[in-house]
Amino acid sequence: MLNLVLFGPPGAGKGTQSEKLIEQYKLVHLSTGDLLRSEIKAGTELGLKAKALMDQGILVPDEVVIGMIDNKLKENRNAAGFIFDGFPRTVKQAQALDALLEQNGTSITCMVALEVEEEELTRRLLERGKTSGRPDDQNEDLIRKRVQEYNEKTLPVANYYQGQQKYSSIYGIGAIDEIFGKITQAIEKASV
Repeated sequence: MLNLVLFGPPGAGKGTQSEKLIEQYKLVHLSTGDLLRSEIKAGTELGLKAKALMDQGILVPDEVVIGMIDNKLKENRNAAGFIFDGFPRTVKQAQALDALLEQNGTSITCMVALEVEEEELTRRLLERGKTSGRPDDQNEDLIRKRVQEYNEKTLPVANYYQGQQKYSSIYGIGAIDEIFGKITQAIEKASV
């Protein structure tokens, strides 16, 4: 089973590359945002718990998110693998994900991190903001804050996977297919 963590700051191209990876490897896409919305819509116990917290402006705790991921893993037992998007964001979440995958008889194959300079990220997000309608893509100060938040809080997760020899850094500037080629090379190397 191929399990990927796709990593990178806002605007690095994760969404674009994620679609290509899902198609290439027939992976199930696990976006924590999508999971939360679908569990809430379905009215599951975890979804109701998450909604109550979100309605109060409280972050959904890791155990609730892990529970939702566990449900998705069990629903897709015969999947070729999973691509984790937006999770894990902390080392604690990465450790919980490792434990969950181990319980399900699998593990993370590799983490692919798209590396893009801050100025390019800012330019991309401002450009995306013209069509996305997302207010956080239209304000340069907010963009820089999001990138700083990523660097401070999420980057330690890269170090965690580096310690497991599961980390691959890919330069995220260039032609989409060229970047995708580098990602697939990293995956093939990690899958051996």
